[in-house]
Amino acid sequence: MKIKSLIMIMAAALVMVSCGGNNSKKANDNAEEAVAVMEIDALLAEAEALVDQQIEIEGVCTHACSHGATKIFMMGSDDTKTIRVEAAELGSFDQKCVNSIVKVKGLLREERIDEAYLQRWEQKVANGTEEHHGENGEAGCDTEKAARGETANSVEGRIADFRTKIAARAEAEGKEYLSFYFVEAQSYEIVE
Repeated sequence: MKIKSLIMIMAAALVMVSCGGNNSKKANDNAEEAVAVMEIDALLAEAEALVDQQIEIEGVCTHACSHGATKIFMMGSDDTKTIRVEAAELGSFDQKCVNSIVKVKGLLREERIDEAYLQRWEQKVANGTEEHHGENGEAGCDTEKAARGETANSVEGRIADFRTKIAARAEAEGKEYLSFYFVEAQSYEIVE
């Protein structure tokens, strides 16, 4: 009788331990899946360390690409802190995003502009195969240019400015490229 009681107590203890273990694993799994919502300024400040990681951001959408709303731009504390968000597999964004607070979950990506990139761009211009975006044709989308800190108003001027900035960064940091970050959206919602 004592052995039977001992076996039942041990079995009950084993069930309690294994159930408790599963609950904590679920809590840990949920904690790993949860991604803290970042403000745009914080994302841009930490972008280099977050490339190819899932992030969630929230901010004011200031612009949607006029070519099917496949890109939106979200602003941080001011218009010098802006990030491009690409619809990717979502296809496009709702135009109602513009002037609304939007929450986006996606992967942070890095676009590098180096000499090879600029030479390919020049070749497309020479061949007449360059895609034209923005309100003023060849000069590009004003919103995207502002997000990248561009000021030139012609393709040639933009390329020359990039070369100047690449040279300055190479001198200061030893990196012969410029980094521009964007979010590849996996989901989004209009908050307000």
